[in-house]
Amino acid sequence: MDSKPELIYDWNARGGDVQACPHPIEFDDETLRDGLQSPSVIDPPVEVKVRLLHLMDRLGIQSADIGLPGAGPRHVNSAAALAREIVSSKLAIRPNCAARTLVRDIQPIADISQAVGIPIEICTFIGSSSIRQFVEDWSLGRLLQHTEEAVRFAVGLGLPVTYVTEDTTRAHPETLSELFKAAIAAGATRLCLCDTVGYATPNGAQALVAFAQEIVQRENPAVKLDWHGHNDRGLGVINAIAALRAGVHRIHGTALGIGERVGNAPLDQVLVNLRLLGWIENDLTALGEYCRTVSEASGVGIPINYPVVGADAFRTGTGVHAAAVIKALRKGDVWLADLVYSSVPAHLVGLDQKIEIGPMSGESNVIFWLEQRGVEPAEALVKRIFARAKDSDRVLTEEELWSLVGQS
Repeated sequence: MDSKPELIYDWNARGGDVQACPHPIEFDDETLRDGLQSPSVIDPPVEVKVRLLHLMDRLGIQSADIGLPGAGPRHVNSAAALAREIVSSKLAIRPNCAARTLVRDIQPIADISQAVGIPIEICTFIGSSSIRQFVEDWSLGRLLQHTEEAVRFAVGLGLPVTYVTEDTTRAHPETLSELFKAAIAAGATRLCLCDTVGYATPNGAQALVAFAQEIVQRENPAVKLDWHGHNDRGLGVINAIAALRAGVHRIHGTALGIGERVGNAPLDQVLVNLRLLGWIENDLTALGEYCRTVSEASGVGIPINYPVVGADAFRTGTGVHAAAVIKALRKGDVWLADLVYSSVPAHLVGLDQKIEIGPMSGESNVIFWLEQRGVEPAEALVKRIFARAKDSDRVLTEEELWSLVGQS
């Protein structure tokens, strides 16, 4: 259908939302570190983490946090196994590890890097907000000392360093300025702006990015900016988009948004939104497998109404909705069927539209269901199934429907 683009008027484009991002977008997957800090998740075995690493690579995610080796031997062994997998399988994804801004946390990462033979980015973090400093009895002088010592140590080992200021979105500009300048002077190649407790609004995220950009331009324009957001106020996805629009180069997130408290920005939703905006071209057909694997491995269920990969995302039993999808499919146009009652094309993420039969269905649902399964939609059969559906308080199961077919 040559007129496809004309079938949808895009108010998002009119509002400026689909303007191309001014630079390539990178992603850092925190599922295997920050995601596992949720008090409710299961830390999966290494072989499952390896499978997830491959799925991240298939999704075009550039880097992954493979652990916090400073937390002990279990974490050292897991991070080392994942780093070896990247080397042996020749994956494109690059590893990084989290570390407190302490030499003793960085050394185990350097040891893994040396043993495996691959550079591992050091993401060294330190609290930056006044509330954190007050609780911990930290002075700015102490923070600067730790920053300079840790960053110089890692850089001296030949490892790339991302300097991560925790709670950046609640920190004073004067403090951030001093910390950023110290980290850049010591050799950090990235600054990571952290919305550690999900405090920021989109406008706040943009203001913070603009502030950090000014410092970078003065100190070293080659330094890149990251955004690490949490979802406490439900703004994880929109803040990530706002930060990108403001100029950050890399977005952090986790599968299904797992992580501390209510979790991190859900990377799966960020990827889908950026693909729909036309800002990235990543192949997202493995997204469902990625999310299901994380769900099964971590013990965190996927809500049925979760965007894109929830069970009901591309499923309808409502007569009017189903009829439109069915009519589109009868035109032989999957694109049309995907979008007539959805803003996300199911095939973009390797899925299909599903038509169910329930109390809100029309006869067209029944006819379509039968035809899809090679059953002749005889009038008596259609009436019998339709009557049963109308008497039901829910969508009929496959078993119930086949039982009705068998009564013919």
